[in-house]
Amino acid sequence: MQPIFNNTQIAFSLKSDTELERAYFLFKLIDSQPLVRIGTAVTNFAIKAHLPVEGLIRATVFDHFCGGVNEDDCLPVVDKMFTKGVSSVLDYSVEGKEEEAQFDAALAMTLKTVAFAAERDAIPFAVFKPTGFGRIDLYEKVGAKQELSEAEQTEWARVVARFDQVCKEAHQRDVALLIDAEETWMQDAADDLVTEMMRKYNREKAIVFNTLQMYRWDRMDYLKKLHEQAKAEGFYIGMKLVRGAYMEKENARAEERNYISPICISKQATDDNYNASVDYMIEHIDRMAIFAGTHNEESSYRLMQLMQEKGIAKDDPRIWFGQLYGMSDNISYNLAEHRYNVAKYLPFGPVRDVMPYLIRRAEENTSVAGQTSRELTLIKTERDRRKNKN
Repeated sequence: MQPIFNNTQIAFSLKSDTELERAYFLFKLIDSQPLVRIGTAVTNFAIKAHLPVEGLIRATVFDHFCGGVNEDDCLPVVDKMFTKGVSSVLDYSVEGKEEEAQFDAALAMTLKTVAFAAERDAIPFAVFKPTGFGRIDLYEKVGAKQELSEAEQTEWARVVARFDQVCKEAHQRDVALLIDAEETWMQDAADDLVTEMMRKYNREKAIVFNTLQMYRWDRMDYLKKLHEQAKAEGFYIGMKLVRGAYMEKENARAEERNYISPICISKQATDDNYNASVDYMIEHIDRMAIFAGTHNEESSYRLMQLMQEKGIAKDDPRIWFGQLYGMSDNISYNLAEHRYNVAKYLPFGPVRDVMPYLIRRAEENTSVAGQTSRELTLIKTERDRRKNKN
């Protein structure tokens, strides 16, 4: 497979010199674990104390990793990326809510993004987080098959109804719908619910997509069992494949509560697991659709190679590559340049509400070996290229 991800001219073609400098500054900060810890603590304190820091956050980290404060705010970014063939997934990144009114607000926003996506070629997917529609403790209780009180049964019925309303709308409007994965202790209930939605709405093709976090050592078995179920019951599988975003949290909880960690024993084991899931899904692509959410160049090349070997067209609608906005532009834009289907997750929401997402991004970048230094190397290369050109 011909290497394509080193072309920084294509990768950063949409970035002005100023934006490139801001990216360099941000990744330089993220590259330092102590600075991330201090920055996170200071930011959390400033927001809780209602200090006037939103302007500063907006001008730096927010604008680099987010599309805007609302869906209309995102449109200039969406349109600009689409000129280079990169699509968008509008992600309302407000998380950790606990009240019914907030869940209903998240439902309304998700329905809005489904309608938004239906009207625009540049937005092929909608997305939501299960905890946007219900309390994490309730998912945990349902997943553990614990008895629910009457009030909890009513509450869970509302969660199911929210899922169904969005999936039905996506099906009617022919918009693919990604449902994110979260912490393992709430995931069983979410998995069962998403499978039910697939059974209902994926009869002709994959509309509803679940997410597999392949840093979990049990996910290949889960995928194979789901495949058997799909064959037996006649529905298609849509799956977003990611490595995962809650590693420290998962390991800490397992240690604290004295159970075996759900996380693979090493980075290599996670990579092997991720690649195995890609191999399996390509092998069974007649009944599946893949959204390969990865910032890993090797995994991206592997999927490209498999497509080539199987004679699958680069723009086959069942196969998408995905990265987060503000990261791995060398993968996204070079894939698009070579006519693959590629989409950026474009988070949006009020600055204060999106901060947990942004903090997780910074911590994740710090903990993934090589990710930030790779970003920095590419940015430096592009800065030098531009200087030499001038």
